[in-house]
Amino acid sequence: MSFAIGPRLDLRQSQSLVMTPQLRQAIKLLQFSNLEAAAFVEEELERNPLLERDDRSELDGPERAAPDQIVIAGPEPADAAAAVASDMLPAEAPLETPDYAETYDPGGAGDGAMMGRGGNTAFETDERTIDDFAAPACTLREHLSEQLRLSFNDPAERLIGASMIALLEPSGRLSVDTAALAAALGADPAVVASVRERMLRFDPTGMFARDLKECLAVQLAEKNRLDPAMQAMLNNLELLARRDLKRLMTVCGVDAADLTDMIAEIRRLDPKPGASFDAVPPQPVVPDVLMRPDPEGGWLLELNPETMPRVLVNHGFSAQAMTRASREDRAFLTEKLQTANWLVKSLQQRAQTILKVASEIVRQQDGFFRHGVGHLRPLILRDIAAAVEMHESTVSRVTAHKYIATPRGIYEIKFFFTTAIAGTGGESHSAEAVRHRIRSMVDTERPEEILSDDAIVAVLRREGVDIARRTVAKYREALRIPSSVQRKREKAMPA
Repeated sequence: MSFAIGPRLDLRQSQSLVMTPQLRQAIKLLQFSNLEAAAFVEEELERNPLLERDDRSELDGPERAAPDQIVIAGPEPADAAAAVASDMLPAEAPLETPDYAETYDPGGAGDGAMMGRGGNTAFETDERTIDDFAAPACTLREHLSEQLRLSFNDPAERLIGASMIALLEPSGRLSVDTAALAAALGADPAVVASVRERMLRFDPTGMFARDLKECLAVQLAEKNRLDPAMQAMLNNLELLARRDLKRLMTVCGVDAADLTDMIAEIRRLDPKPGASFDAVPPQPVVPDVLMRPDPEGGWLLELNPETMPRVLVNHGFSAQAMTRASREDRAFLTEKLQTANWLVKSLQQRAQTILKVASEIVRQQDGFFRHGVGHLRPLILRDIAAAVEMHESTVSRVTAHKYIATPRGIYEIKFFFTTAIAGTGGESHSAEAVRHRIRSMVDTERPEEILSDDAIVAVLRREGVDIARRTVAKYREALRIPSSVQRKREKAMPA
């Protein structure tokens, strides 16, 4: 046997998936939230001269069926694929935002005319709100520094106070030891302690406290409520955390009614006075999909126009520039034209995919929208992927960071995917529906009949839910429901 050694040329044919930059862009757009998608489009508008923002109103031009609206049939829908692919609009006109801006000009364009922004007599282009005229909010450290300037005249004490403000934790605590701070500043520890004692009464009261006990004590003293019984409760906060009310009554020397009043007084205090001062107001969730009842008994879904980036390709500018461009400029314009066309196509595909997946979720969770969380069905990504003929990863990307506005409130689309719990009769139940049932049972239990985890398991099994005790305990802890022993102690107290 002989082996030939030498160069050889072979021709082989194979198939492979190449992740082009355009394909990566389309995949990224699917999982972007509306804010991320808007930011991405803004970057492309700045980068690509052939792209421009589409500011045309949806009501311009003749009335036509919108591709970003879907009607879901009622409780007994027709074929699912036909319902998903439907783009019919209801007989009623789409919701419109009325324009309340008017021009007030009793005497023409004279001195009596009300002027808008830029000297315009109309206010349609004035986008300012009342928030634009509000004074800028004062930060916590600025607020404390102003009080420090008004409370201390000695420069050394002001320096100590400024150091404490700089070392303040976001919650309002000052965990730095007094002796360590005095050594770092080269000051007398007694002076540092005296400054901190005075700053404990700064607004908000309870700042610069070392721990929770001191923070609550300062607030109670400010209200003249720090009596010996209350001080004893503050010294035994661990008993209050364990809800050991009988021992608390013994330690504080009060009866049940007085202890209830003391606990209510504690709950009205602020354990972290610094956290709420600089708290950023929560940003409202803007839904990606809008849902409302259809006059014929089903549901009407449409994409929220406020969250849909709309861009156009300026073909006129592209054609005009091509006629006078050099070879390098033509290559640049050709690349930008392809990129712009791909972006517009990707945005359209993203909108259609979101609406298609959301409509199938609404169809399968129709019981929830009509009757509440108790009728939430078990649902996984595979179910939706099979119904809309997509891959599970695509459905996962489409539902990530997306919200839908329903008659029952705004929900993240991921909320409707819940695991299944087996039923005694063969029918499975949604884990979210079971958690809701546990919460309702605990809320309606009587003080003399507190339900243990075993009792909850027995009730659920009688209702057809095959669930283990450890699962009930896990759901109860996730819902932050105390144990039956702690609930019995709480409900034994007078209201």
